[in-house]
Amino acid sequence: MSQTQNETIDLTHQDDLVLSKPNAEDGSAVFDLIARCPPLDQNSMYCNLLQCSHFRDTSVVAKVGGMPVGFISGYRIPSQPDTLFVWQVAVDSRMRGHGLASRMLRHLIDQVGQVNYLHTSITSANQASWRTFERLAKDLGADLNKEVMFDHERHFDQRHDTEELVIIGPFSSTPSEQS
Repeated sequence: MSQTQNETIDLTHQDDLVLSKPNAEDGSAVFDLIARCPPLDQNSMYCNLLQCSHFRDTSVVAKVGGMPVGFISGYRIPSQPDTLFVWQVAVDSRMRGHGLASRMLRHLIDQVGQVNYLHTSITSANQASWRTFERLAKDLGADLNKEVMFDHERHFDQRHDTEELVIIGPFSSTPSEQS
């Protein structure tokens, strides 16, 4: 069953938070979660179903009471197998400010294993994402560099803000060893 905006999740029991690989049955709830997380671009539900099935080994879902409250989609870059690209990070508004995005990222790096770099893209206006990934780089003891990935004019035909490629690494492929 998909979660709608009208359904409530009891967030008072954070002990009930479970981080795991998603599955196809999570796809529609992930679609709804992303819709509630502007300014994230909403993909088709079919795309989210593929992320939760074909890309489940490089994605993570956070659930409270069995309902998704966080989701990260990612994949290994085919030409750079030691690099995890984080596509989207979605955190339910009721869960923001509690470090869930950082916790999911660390979980995902451990889950994927054998990566030494993390890439993502962020628009300049998305300060919450910048803070999250700057904190991750610091926690991993790794450099954070950036460069233009997709330009507002050249790639997006002026229909989307420029996406900056964020490069974190190198770091240990076993991030739990980091202090």
